Amino acid sequence: MTDEDAELLDRSILYKGFFEMALYTVRHRLFAGGTSPTFTREVFVRPPVAAVLLYDPARDSVVQIEQFRAGKLASGRPNPWMIEIVAGIIEPGETPEDMAHREAMEEAGCTILDLEPIVNFYPSAGGCSEFVYMFCGRVDSDGAGGIHGLDDEQEDIRVFVETTDDALTRLASGEIESSIAIIGLQWLALNRDRLRAAWT
Repeated sequence: MTDEDAELLDRSILYKGFFEMALYTVRHRLFAGGTSPTFTREVFVRPPVAAVLLYDPARDSVVQIEQFRAGKLASGRPNPWMIEIVAGIIEPGETPEDMAHREAMEEAGCTILDLEPIVNFYPSAGGCSEFVYMFCGRVDSDGAGGIHGLDDEQEDIRVFVETTDDALTRLASGEIESSIAIIGLQWLALNRDRLRAAWT
């Protein structure tokens, strides 16, 4: 199907704060033929983001972050802090690559030395417009750690370094619940030997 197979009939803002919720009235072509009835969907509207898995090939380690997440608190699951990789909203006029470099410094205090695209994807297109550009960034993890983030965004981010093996063990145990971190670490498991050969 193409864009012409779906029609946006109306869009209204339901809420606008730190994030935005909109009501879309749509109809679209059906796989069996014909056109769907007109229907509405609430959409959590988010700008595109970029995420970057910070990898030190010389030490075969990854720089990860941990921070509080209101969505996890709202879900009722225990422990609203999540282990993640660096990510952030792409600002107007900024490329995904620019954002990866900026956010790596803001959230983790790391300078990206090389950057490789991983994959671009929608994490939850059933109800959210967010689109993710994901990268792997080569860093020197020596001295990485501590507390980072911007005060005006209420960020309280713990930065830590662990071996790739330890990170993958944590992933396999189910401790990592962030879809972006899961995708990045699974990609690293498949590509670490190639990266180490290319980047060391």
